[in-house]
Amino acid sequence: YSRSPKSLRRLFLDEFAADPDMGITGIAEQLRGEDPLVDLRRAERLYDRVFFEFGDDSVAQLGGAHLACEQASNLLTKVLEWGRLAAYLEQSTRYIYYDTKPHGAYQYLTPTEIEGGPVESAYRKTMDQLFDTYSRVVRTMTDVYADRFPREDGDSLGVWKATIRAKACDTARGLLPASTRSNVGIYATGQAYEAALIRMQAHPLQEVREYGQMMLTELRKVIPSFLRRVDLEDRGMAWSRYLQELSADLEEIADRLDPVPAPRPSVTLTDWDPDAEAKVAAAALYAVSTLPDDQLLAVVRSMTAEERARVIAAMVGDRQNRRHKPGRSAERVAYRFDVVSDYGAFRDLQRHRMLTIEWQRLSPRLGFTRPEVLDEVGLAPDWDEAMTAAANLYEVLVAEHGRDVAQYAVPFGYRIRYVMQFNAREAFHLLELRSQPSGHPDYRSIVQEMHRQIRDVAGHRLLADAMKFVDYSQPDLERLEAERRSERRRR
Repeated sequence: YSRSPKSLRRLFLDEFAADPDMGITGIAEQLRGEDPLVDLRRAERLYDRVFFEFGDDSVAQLGGAHLACEQASNLLTKVLEWGRLAAYLEQSTRYIYYDTKPHGAYQYLTPTEIEGGPVESAYRKTMDQLFDTYSRVVRTMTDVYADRFPREDGDSLGVWKATIRAKACDTARGLLPASTRSNVGIYATGQAYEAALIRMQAHPLQEVREYGQMMLTELRKVIPSFLRRVDLEDRGMAWSRYLQELSADLEEIADRLDPVPAPRPSVTLTDWDPDAEAKVAAAALYAVSTLPDDQLLAVVRSMTAEERARVIAAMVGDRQNRRHKPGRSAERVAYRFDVVSDYGAFRDLQRHRMLTIEWQRLSPRLGFTRPEVLDEVGLAPDWDEAMTAAANLYEVLVAEHGRDVAQYAVPFGYRIRYVMQFNAREAFHLLELRSQPSGHPDYRSIVQEMHRQIRDVAGHRLLADAMKFVDYSQPDLERLEAERRSERRRR
């Protein structure tokens, strides 16, 4: 298409149709899978030539596939969802009770590294204890919340039940271990899959490497030409070895450093631009001005505070809802936060892949969270006992299999450290979306604190005030209004 003067339809008929005189409509009416009307082998030969002779990777952005990645551990799901340029839909711990035993066993993975080894029995015993405790907590809290929050007039039984279930599942989810199985639906281009599979080949966990091979087998049934390089020795395999070497070298350096982390708040703004609002104002004027970038910035810096405020206000406009966001001028500046939260909240925030998010290994060494309501209903000792058992198992697994495999034993309630870096435009999206009343209280408190620090620590009051849909309310039933809106739409 990029090398020919022909239209797309003419190219298809001349190059790939067995009967070009038949025309697009006639072919479309008769097309059935491996139809002789279309020369698929010729198309595959073209892709081979494009990739290997021209090196034109952009063609692999034009073809994609849907992939159902099922029964993956929650460690694997984070690997699958690493890539920015793909679409993901993951099974939610908020809407599903994990207290059932399909095929006679709870829904957790026993990794290959542990199977048949000396710690398999201890591993299974602790996983079962976590799921037993989860089952007790989620069912008890379903009854407790049903009693505390009776159905209101006007709410259907379905709305009320869904809200109570979500509240109970949110309370209990901290007991679910990282080995908990999940399903992830993916839609991605050939190029995105190739990058993901090359990363997975380099991963230290056997589950990830084996799953990558299964994905490659299935994808080659649909888009084989796009994935031909993944396991070639001098292409994808060489790239995977490069990634392994990078990781090993950096880890060796980090292990030699090993200082003790200083105590700090759970959310810390570590880097920002003191001149951010002037730069954003200059960026907002750039497309409608005739001045070069640096000269425009100098002009804005010479403005009074009121004049810069008017520019920012014009850039933001009259926002009627949180989906009305300013343009790319807000991408001129960035914020970097160091965050410590439980793994459950991290899983929710990790979905924002367009920003930069990197995380450390999951371990029990930063302690765990426990919902305060469990003290009121007498379930706090059960929670603490299960968490302690998981921490003890973690240390056994570290000694036997290393820190990567040991992560499977750590429940969502344990804290993890990660960094989130995003520009001001992404801040509008992230902070307003994740602070909505229907969100989980754990990640709502994180983004509310991010917003406060952008305003008070960085001093970017004009930008922070423009994020007017950041919600600081504290509802009792987080999902109630969202379920009501859903039912109104269904009606």
